[in-house]
Amino acid sequence: MTSSNSESAQGASPTSDSADLTPIVGAHDDGNGTDEVGHTHADVSGGFLRAATFGAMDGLVTNISLVAGVGGSGASGHTVILSGVASLVAGAFSMALGEYTSVSTQNEQVDAEVRTERRELATNPEAETAELAEMFIDMGLTEKTARTAAEEVHRDPERAVNLHLTQELGLDPNEKPSPMLAAVSSFFMFSLGAVFPLIPYFFGSELLWLALLVGGIGLLGAGALAARFTDKPIWWGAVRQLLFGVIAAGATYLVGYLIGTPTA
Repeated sequence: MTSSNSESAQGASPTSDSADLTPIVGAHDDGNGTDEVGHTHADVSGGFLRAATFGAMDGLVTNISLVAGVGGSGASGHTVILSGVASLVAGAFSMALGEYTSVSTQNEQVDAEVRTERRELATNPEAETAELAEMFIDMGLTEKTARTAAEEVHRDPERAVNLHLTQELGLDPNEKPSPMLAAVSSFFMFSLGAVFPLIPYFFGSELLWLALLVGGIGLLGAGALAARFTDKPIWWGAVRQLLFGVIAAGATYLVGYLIGTPTA
């Protein structure tokens, strides 16, 4: 209508500096997730967060249960500390080595699937293109558009491999978790969780109920913290983890109480 509108249109032209879409408007990355327009996604690839959460929970439940069982038998504070520290060291190494092996095996399986898909693309390119087109059709594209898109994707073999694996198996070869990161985070978080119920004993107390109370606080905190990474209420995560710990500790306390300590 007026020259001002014309100038605005020119200012929005692809050659204008203001039209530089390198950082997309609304996109951001705070280092905690994947860039999106207006929001971020957490890393759910199964690396650090899963291993750290599992390690902390396992350390807490394991040593709370052990302290309940050994303490319930009437053992001395020294025996409880010895048992708890031995459990901490053994459990931390077991968790770390298990995580490293588990994540490494998972990554090796992904690599094997990549090789299989590459082989299929090399020997049956037409069938693989048709397969991808069918996937696009199932996603709502028209047959013509799906076929064109599949052919475009298959012009880049690596992109084709990645897309086939993502669509067929839900795997992204470029987003594999780190075995070392999983192992280290699991080791330290298990150790941190396992030390909680031993704290009163380290300060000279031999009150079992106090050790279980400190361990319970640790369970509440760990459950609440884990819930912050999900859409579940914090209170629910805390209470759920405490309940799991109570069940495990109750079972081992009963065993320790029934067996008891041998008398000289």
